[in-house]
Amino acid sequence: MEQDLFGICPYVTAQKILTGKWTLLILHLLHVKTMRFNELQRALPELTQTTLSKQLRKMEENGLIIRKVYSQIPPKVEYSLSELGQKFSPVLKALEVWGVEYIEYLKHQE
Repeated sequence: MEQDLFGICPYVTAQKILTGKWTLLILHLLHVKTMRFNELQRALPELTQTTLSKQLRKMEENGLIIRKVYSQIPPKVEYSLSELGQKFSPVLKALEVWGVEYIEYLKHQE
């Protein structure tokens, strides 16, 4: 049923596109600046090279990021938010605000 609603229901569509443990963090990092693969890997040290490659490929397929390859040796590849990915910036900001509020909530639960 969920697959039937992809491209129809905005919540199912968004959930499917944002699938992946690292998607939001990668979007946040690329919102701050364009980055190379190794920069992303250093910023997310618990993320394996294979997983980062898969995640970036999926995000590119979904139109969230742009992969720019420079024809030079050694090869240089940069990742940045696409226009569609940039439209996600207010959502990232809202998630940050909510996350801070939730952290405060947790502190008061102790």
